[in-house]
Amino acid sequence: MVKTYRGFTVVELLVVVLIVGILVTAAIPMMKGRTDATKWSEAKMAMGTIARALRTYGTEKGSFADAPSLAELGIMDSDLDGTYFSHEAYTITSASASNGQTSFVITCTVVDSLRADVPTSPAVMALTCNAGNGYQPTFAALGE
Repeated sequence: MVKTYRGFTVVELLVVVLIVGILVTAAIPMMKGRTDATKWSEAKMAMGTIARALRTYGTEKGSFADAPSLAELGIMDSDLDGTYFSHEAYTITSASASNGQTSFVITCTVVDSLRADVPTSPAVMALTCNAGNGYQPTFAALGE
């Protein structure tokens, strides 16, 4: 009577381990990018809040040439503090209003945040609204 052994050979097991290793190596950078995108969604929401406040401010004032402070817009520091970004990360780089149109550039800078678990890329995100983009708020990554 001939005995047949059932199981895997060492070579087969090594091939499986190698394939799994390659898949994990490829998946980690993709997951890191998704994690950063999720963290940036918090900043985008906060910049959208600032943008809405600027538009309201422009409607109330009619026109203005200098960027107002966050306090002038009625935004408290705690309104912008989140899990990944603190209020120090947000800056109204420029803002003005005239003829019923509000233009602005709002930036969020990773290194200015006092949070430990900030995204690694990009370094800066900007929300721009001006005649160049038809007064439609547009996000752009800066400093990649």
